Amino acid sequence: MSTLLPTLAAAAPVAAGWSVHSVWLRRQLHRARRDPLTGLPTRAAFERQAARLVARRPAVVLVIDLDGFKHLNDHHGHSAGDAVLRGTASALAELTDTLADRRGAVVARLGGDEFAAALPLPDPVAVPWLLRGLHDCLCAPLWRDGHTVSVGASIGACLTADLPAPGLSLALRRADEAMYTAKRGGGGWYVADGPAPTRSTANGRRAGRRGTHHHSAVPGGEAS
Repeated sequence: MSTLLPTLAAAAPVAAGWSVHSVWLRRQLHRARRDPLTGLPTRAAFERQAARLVARRPAVVLVIDLDGFKHLNDHHGHSAGDAVLRGTASALAELTDTLADRRGAVVARLGGDEFAAALPLPDPVAVPWLLRGLHDCLCAPLWRDGHTVSVGASIGACLTADLPAPGLSLALRRADEAMYTAKRGGGGWYVADGPAPTRSTANGRRAGRRGTHHHSAVPGGEAS
């Protein structure tokens, strides 16, 4: 007993140091999985969570690209662009809050002005309502340094129930095709029509096929 207390006392700082180090490591891992500007998960973290979601239950996978973002940066500066990106992240976070009763929803910033979401949504009737509301929210003007700034948005959606087998890779590809179809039409939203073959386009995107389309003019400049 006489040697136990000194031994414990000597070990206490080491144990405390390891505890602090473990907390630091957890924080570093958490930061690595989050986009530093928007706080949303990065692509890798999104793909892990979204893959689990679409494997378990019907879902809608979205790819979102902001229209006129380059125009905004060129004319109002990168600080305005950053504000729009944070506003987009907030809108997507509110979307998951709205669907809080459907566990597993995840949104992410894929990079640049491109975002993605995977949402449990077993009833396809709700998809147009969801996309219309999201598009309106993303295109709403922001007050910045005494004036308003805004961008448009092109949203592509894929219902995993329409795919031959649940899988995130195909769902993202079809949502990406649908997003580009919406962008070519001037913005808005477009729902992919099943697992159609893809065609390459001149700028590397893939052209989508017919789906539910809501056209909206692009505020804030030309599509990026």
